Amino acid sequence: MKSSFFTMKGIVFSALFAALLVVLSYVNIHLGFTPVPIAMETFAVMLAGGILGARYGFFSIALVVLLTALGIPLLHGKGGLGLILGPTGGFIWAFPFAALFIGLIVPRIKSANKTVTFVLTFLTIEIFGSLLLYVTGVPWLAHVANYSLSKALTAGFYPYLPGDAIKAFVATLITLQVRQLFPVERIHGKPFQSSAAQTNTVSQ
Repeated sequence: MKSSFFTMKGIVFSALFAALLVVLSYVNIHLGFTPVPIAMETFAVMLAGGILGARYGFFSIALVVLLTALGIPLLHGKGGLGLILGPTGGFIWAFPFAALFIGLIVPRIKSANKTVTFVLTFLTIEIFGSLLLYVTGVPWLAHVANYSLSKALTAGFYPYLPGDAIKAFVATLITLQVRQLFPVERIHGKPFQSSAAQTNTVSQ
């Protein structure tokens, strides 16, 4: 029997993580020297990709970005193209793709060694949930704010790296615990192996 591309359970979880992104977008600290705040949206993006997987992780985050672009005040209580095309727009565009890549890679990390699993998961979440965002975020910030690349890096990159690493670390802890208790296959409606069965079939 062929399973549908979207399951009701997956849609419900997507809505929950979309709501989490909206709520966490209100948790931010504005710095005086830059229009880019220290924000918690990326934490929601990391969790969406890690817990929901690629399909629903992308869907949940893309839904919020799209509705915000259409004018619904979701992110920071604001909406419209003014936000999406503003100084932080380059970061926002990348949110769905960050969740997508995390969701593609994390389920494929399988090792009998828990430390190896943790490190690889952390690196995946850090690279795609943090560093990837700067690939589009920093150049767009430089363009919109008329900054040099050096100034854009100072205003939109360097100050945020320690906080991003902490968020990635916590997101890794939560992701691995949740996936052990509630494998993503249950959301997708697919049969799944237990962690013990997986480690028996995959060599370190």
